[in-house]
Amino acid sequence: MGGVNEYSEWRVAEDRGRVDQPVCHHLDGLRQVPANTVPGCEECLRSGGTWVHLRACLSCGHVGCCDSSPGQHAHRHAHAADGHHLARSLQPGEDWAWCYTDEVFLRPA
Repeated sequence: MGGVNEYSEWRVAEDRGRVDQPVCHHLDGLRQVPANTVPGCEECLRSGGTWVHLRACLSCGHVGCCDSSPGQHAHRHAHAADGHHLARSLQPGEDWAWCYTDEVFLRPA
């Protein structure tokens, strides 16, 4: 996915609006997942659907559409597949990930 950086380590992003900082319980054991060469959301491509932005699972590399997209396939994948809590943005210029279980933003470590 052109222009997207690959990171193997992530940390919870600081949230200055909270007294106690958020925690992600799913960062241990992450490995670098090769970039998927799928040109869009896997499910939307099969069904003829559309997407707004793309996310890549940090466990398996599955490419799904964001929560602003009609299918919300990245979210569905995270909750349907055991151990697939984290996904990173595939948008050019964006270097962040999200934990769907702990609901926290992650930044490259």
